[in-house]
Amino acid sequence: MDSSRFKVLASGIFCLILTMGIGRFAYTPMIPIMFEQAGLTKVMAGWLATINYAGYMLGALTATLVSSLLAKDRIYRSGLVIAIVTTFMMGVSQEPWVWALSRFAAGFGAAAGLLIGSGLMLNWLIRNNHRSEMGIHFGGVGLGIAFVSVLIWYSSHLVWSQQWFLMGALGLLLIVPAWRWLPVPDVSGVTTSGQQLADRPPSRRFLQLMMLVYFCGGFGFVISATYIVTIVENQPALQGQGEMAFLILGLCAAPACIIWDLVSRKTGVLNALLLAYFIHAVGIILPALGDTLLFALLSASLYGFTFVGIVSIVLTMAGRFYPTKPAKLMGMLTMSYGVPQIIAPVIAGYLATETGNYNAALYMASGFVIIGFFAILAIKKWAASDMSLLES
Repeated sequence: MDSSRFKVLASGIFCLILTMGIGRFAYTPMIPIMFEQAGLTKVMAGWLATINYAGYMLGALTATLVSSLLAKDRIYRSGLVIAIVTTFMMGVSQEPWVWALSRFAAGFGAAAGLLIGSGLMLNWLIRNNHRSEMGIHFGGVGLGIAFVSVLIWYSSHLVWSQQWFLMGALGLLLIVPAWRWLPVPDVSGVTTSGQQLADRPPSRRFLQLMMLVYFCGGFGFVISATYIVTIVENQPALQGQGEMAFLILGLCAAPACIIWDLVSRKTGVLNALLLAYFIHAVGIILPALGDTLLFALLSASLYGFTFVGIVSIVLTMAGRFYPTKPAKLMGMLTMSYGVPQIIAPVIAGYLATETGNYNAALYMASGFVIIGFFAILAIKKWAASDMSLLES
């Protein structure tokens, strides 16, 4: 790997550790700690997750509407700063409105890192005649989750606010390579070898079905992403194992995108996505089927291995349809992915309050993933020809 490609992909990894690992996902293992120490309730936890996803949706909308690569570069860099500021905000107060403001802005920062940052990096890879696969880059999501898990485990002697401050301080180190190693985008319409870049939009049918697929994926993603630590801790026999489950989730997610890149290359994108959705549905439902540590850790493993793989497959595919502005379709699809992420955490919070567990929410999430599985089959039957646009 040449040094320039290494630095660009590494900038993406550091970006995702900061904006996704700390800025977005640190809230998940902090929920049970804040239940105990900061007066957070189950319903408020659900609302904060919903507010976070609303901010993420605003970021996705921004990625869709802003066409200038230079403007997107500025938004990307703003997202890095936002991730740090909002992390510090979580520890400065116990006022729900401060937490809500932090989670909303952190959601926007996460979208800037994941969608706009990914689009800028994919654009750089295509322009510089590198393979348009993003598995290494998206591995930063899993590394971020694992990083946060270890950090919270080792800082368990600190109170909840100090843990947030510690994560914010480490963010100040992560921002340096994330900022410096991503070049300002080239806005010319050709690659470095002189080849003209051309967008190849998919058909309306393909787009509608893919939005349904990703909508269902959003339902599957959000329940476990928000509550997996709490779900484990909520089972008396598994108390104290929540951080372990989250760590395993991150460790399985870190190499997953590279593996899914290889699977996609061998089987085709749609077949890889079918397999990922099937495994995802199984992983989500396992904690509802048994309260053993084996089921909890297997669930975390399968969920971690598939959720970030699904994101990587879908967003890389979307970016390849629009090489001159990769984040355009990424943002559009993420809007459909984000709608259930606004709705589902609140539903899950109320269901958990009424039933005393998260089983109903897990059945709901897994059911939507199965619907997404059949929507992929519909694409294979009625709109598979669109994939040839990426291979021509």
